[in-house]
Amino acid sequence: MQIASFKRIITPEIPCLVAGYSFSDVASKIRDDLYMNGLCCDDGERKVLIISFDLLALDEWFVKRVRKNCADILGVEPSAVLFTCTHNHSGPQTIAEANQEDKENGPYVEILEAAIYEEVRGLDGKFTPCDLYFYSANVDENRNRRYTAGDNMASFTPHRREMLPIADGFADKEFGALIFTAPGKHDPIYAIGNYAAHPLAGHGPGLGCYTISADYPGAFRDYVTEESGAECMFITGAAGDMIPHQDELGADGMKQVGVSLGKAMLGAMVDATRNPGRFKLTDPKVGSRICTFTAPLRGRYYKNPKKLASYYVNQEAFSEEIQLVSIGDVAFVGVPGEPCAELGQEIKWHSPFRKTFIAFCATSYIDYIVPANFIVSGGYESKIHRFSARNTIDFVKCAVDGLFDLRDAVYPAGEGEEPYPDGLDLPLVNILPNR
Repeated sequence: MQIASFKRIITPEIPCLVAGYSFSDVASKIRDDLYMNGLCCDDGERKVLIISFDLLALDEWFVKRVRKNCADILGVEPSAVLFTCTHNHSGPQTIAEANQEDKENGPYVEILEAAIYEEVRGLDGKFTPCDLYFYSANVDENRNRRYTAGDNMASFTPHRREMLPIADGFADKEFGALIFTAPGKHDPIYAIGNYAAHPLAGHGPGLGCYTISADYPGAFRDYVTEESGAECMFITGAAGDMIPHQDELGADGMKQVGVSLGKAMLGAMVDATRNPGRFKLTDPKVGSRICTFTAPLRGRYYKNPKKLASYYVNQEAFSEEIQLVSIGDVAFVGVPGEPCAELGQEIKWHSPFRKTFIAFCATSYIDYIVPANFIVSGGYESKIHRFSARNTIDFVKCAVDGLFDLRDAVYPAGEGEEPYPDGLDLPLVNILPNR
């Protein structure tokens, strides 16, 4: 395995429209810079590239065009280039949503596109060998923002903070990590962290609504790099209904969440490298695949052109890509828009890879994707779910089928072997240092 990376500031000039809340919020202050962080992995036969942006989201037309052009530069298939957005609510408006055509930010998107190509071209000649480790730990820095009572009627806790002590909805607290070290050494040279929580810690009232910031993902990266020397990327997990414990409490809350996750990464670096039999990936091949999920539109709501940006008005059905990229026995599932944590967990549970992490707002932006029963119970997320409720399980199955197909291709079974990892012969109580 060899890797090459880049890190580039993508902070907009102010004043500019701020994404994520009102369509008229204008930034008047920059708290900290926004970045795009890119990592290219080369196993000697194939390459994959992941770029994470400190942005709310990117439109489908942009993703498809720029992804293909980057693939051409690298000499790979478009499926091998994965874009993902942290879903930052303190960055520039970059998508056409709710009939906001975003003409004001056309120049910013053009500058962003040119910057991406420049950085991808610059990867050539930067590759360095590495060892690869994975890690996973539970970190209590998020919560579910939906509270559903005994009558199965949902309430939106950000509008009723006093309900937080009784809000007990499912929360995906897995902090996932990929750690790249110098060959034969424990020194980290790059790290990817994955966690499910909206970047809403720093988006406080008043001035906080008009401030450009990378929010807690930026604080996370800064902490990891300052303490370890490793460059770092953050990828948001299935955060559709996940918010940080410090949501909307300003700069201090943003730092608390970022540092807490940063400490989790440092702990991962220590534990993983000291236990290579458990966490080192010994055959780190890479692979990629794109699957297409199609379903009927949710008729009563989303066949009304007034409810859609003009970009979506002419669609007769919901059709979006799910993108899969694997690095060793770890897979990233690039999802369109904002699936809720329950759906992300379903994908993780059914995956044949050793570990699977969700990459938020990856292939397009199409609002929320919710479990079918959320449509029954109501709530904020379900109001802007776009396709038929009965097809949500098909969304999960599309991703899982793609993961099985990808693992078949990257790690084909030998004659007479089980096609996927099979723990039948493992001890009932597994406390051994090696698998």
